[in-house]
Amino acid sequence: MSRRRVVLTGLGTVNPLSHNVSDYWQGLLAGRSGIGPIRQFDTSAYKVHFGGEVKDFVPEKYIEPKLARRLDRFVHFALVAAKEAVRDSGLDFSKEDPFRCGVIIGSGIGGLSEFEEQHDRYREGGPGRISPFVIPKMIANSASGTISIEFGLAGPNTTVATACASAAHSIADALRAIQYDQADIMLTGGSEAGITPMGLGGFCAARALSQRNDDPQRASRPFDKDRDGFVLSEGAGIVVLEELEHARKRGATIYAELLGSGNTADAHHITAPHPDGLGAARAMELALRDAHLNIDDIGYINAHGTSTELGDIAETKAIKRVFGEHAKKLAVSSTKSMIGHLLGASGGVELIATVLSLKHGVLHPTINYQTPDPECDLDYVPNQAREVRVRYALSNSFGFGGHNCSLAAGSFS
Repeated sequence: MSRRRVVLTGLGTVNPLSHNVSDYWQGLLAGRSGIGPIRQFDTSAYKVHFGGEVKDFVPEKYIEPKLARRLDRFVHFALVAAKEAVRDSGLDFSKEDPFRCGVIIGSGIGGLSEFEEQHDRYREGGPGRISPFVIPKMIANSASGTISIEFGLAGPNTTVATACASAAHSIADALRAIQYDQADIMLTGGSEAGITPMGLGGFCAARALSQRNDDPQRASRPFDKDRDGFVLSEGAGIVVLEELEHARKRGATIYAELLGSGNTADAHHITAPHPDGLGAARAMELALRDAHLNIDDIGYINAHGTSTELGDIAETKAIKRVFGEHAKKLAVSSTKSMIGHLLGASGGVELIATVLSLKHGVLHPTINYQTPDPECDLDYVPNQAREVRVRYALSNSFGFGGHNCSLAAGSFS
């Protein structure tokens, strides 16, 4: 069976830079940081006081208030981003076969804030105080379920939870659903709302976060020698994938073509990457093979680039392992330098950046790159956006547990 071609026809996001794609893209090109002090709760007892919050977000502006009360914050983000993506695509689902339209949304954690709130209520007043909505609000598949109900989409509907690779794996699964004729349209990506007392406390305890409390906007510094950890962030990135002929028939705007994916495990450590990036390298190799691309076809990699000591070195080694001498010609940049680490939502938000780079011929920078690390010696597009036409790109996502996913996309004209 021949594979059908898949294109991106709609983009939607909620993240620390913006509540929409246009402002997000402009912020990336300007090298603007979305990182700042955490305002959702008192962080005075924590070692870290800052993060990538979605600012001034009032879900009732976008979601009917009664429904909003029944949804966790991570579902708010997912639903708002999905609504933008559908508007952007121009789709009218009343004209589509609902069984040919599906949803796959990833989340590494799910409804953490709801879990914490209801646990407090239980401790204070016993089981009678627990809300009847606690389970549907906190389960990770609540985002995909809510979106399918919102738009009446009865096709493939699943949720992926592979930590920071969740969104990328979701997109890869949605790609397959269309390629192999299980669906014509898929809403896919990831959502996360992990900036909670337990979320922040857990990552602080794991010593995974930057502690630059005196300079939060410069805390996320991927590939820089003085990096000291990632910045915890929240938000969602949702895209519309569509079978090419279906998109053409309705005159859709096409951003790019999604060509392939690669999926591996490090089988090494529950949090640390393989020191030589073997699993990450293999994921990129598989993505290239799946997309029928050669190494010299790739001009840009949107890196996982978390700003951790081990992760950035491992990813650099992986890129050099795959691309050899061509690695020196590649542009590599990290969206996380500006928005921090959105955990299970990262792959969706970063694929949007990759797709816009392909469409507009501009690569966003890696900001806060000041002191080169001898072990990270590639072209990280430091501090300034770069105008360059790139035909093919990869977007990398790697997660705790050793999960690796690489997505291959190509420009479309």
